[in-house]
Amino acid sequence: MMKQILVTGGTGYIGSHTVVELQNKGYEVVIVDDLSNSEKDVVDRIEKISGIRPIFEELDLVDAAGTDKMFQKYSNLEAVIHFAAFKAVGESVQEPLRYYQNNLVSLINLLNCMRKYKVQNMVFSSSCTVYGQPESLPVTENAPVQPAESPYGNTKQICEEILRDSVKAYPEIKAIALRYFNPVGAHKSALIGELPKGVPQNLVPFITQTAIGLRDQLSVFGSDYNTVDGSAVRDYIHVVDLAQAHIIAAERLLEGRNEENYEFFNLGTGTGSSVLQVINAFEEANGLPVKYKIVDRREGDVEQIWADTTIANEVLGWKANRGLDDMMSSAWAWEKNLREGDC
Repeated sequence: MMKQILVTGGTGYIGSHTVVELQNKGYEVVIVDDLSNSEKDVVDRIEKISGIRPIFEELDLVDAAGTDKMFQKYSNLEAVIHFAAFKAVGESVQEPLRYYQNNLVSLINLLNCMRKYKVQNMVFSSSCTVYGQPESLPVTENAPVQPAESPYGNTKQICEEILRDSVKAYPEIKAIALRYFNPVGAHKSALIGELPKGVPQNLVPFITQTAIGLRDQLSVFGSDYNTVDGSAVRDYIHVVDLAQAHIIAAERLLEGRNEENYEFFNLGTGTGSSVLQVINAFEEANGLPVKYKIVDRREGDVEQIWADTTIANEVLGWKANRGLDDMMSSAWAWEKNLREGDC
């Protein structure tokens, strides 16, 4: 019998890629998503890639009663991979209460149901934002958690605290938090990728939408950071590498190989790239110019951050394998396929 795994936010960007990787490894997937930042036809695209249609439930996890009914319906769940959250740094500064309600309450409802229905394993989608502006680089798991630079980052910090306290109080529950850096790129099929609703909040979809003519130009937030070219630096990681890390983490829990009931790992490439370097990489990979302008810094952004991935490589047994060229070429293939209506 196939092991059944719940993927919250499974029609979203990282979630959809993780569903594909889970199905490729023989797991039965139940997706729950409220479609607030994704489209239902992603389920069709997942089926085209893997040949398997995942189970789909449209549900807002802030709804405690609805979440309970969903767990009742799927009584064979063995793990939860929890992506569902609001995730835009800038938007969180403008709408903090919306972010706190959604991101915290959904996790609490899931954990309550996991206890009630004896689902023991959770992989949590965390973020490098928990480190704030780090004191030293690259960032290791031993780096202190700094005051968050945004409400979004603070929700990830609080969610990790909720997890840490919960597994201590309820030792039947085990959790791994994956603190990842900046996922970009798309599946090689170009059938799934990053699809923000409205104006993109992240760099790469704004690049691809500008290149294809949907946006007049890209705004680069800040040119006076203490970095190689004055623009902010991030650790960009291919979304498929990231998806595969979630399967490795889930299997670590399912097979009882975790060393503690609560573990956390940094996921990145270990290399920082500036915004201007990413724009240049896109232009070189795809032979296209991208119009951009320099504007003021954006509230909530940190200056630079990239990962030390040693512990993820050695303890988790995972490593990022795809480079910036692959990230940029796959993102562009996805954008073109999306606009041409072939998927």
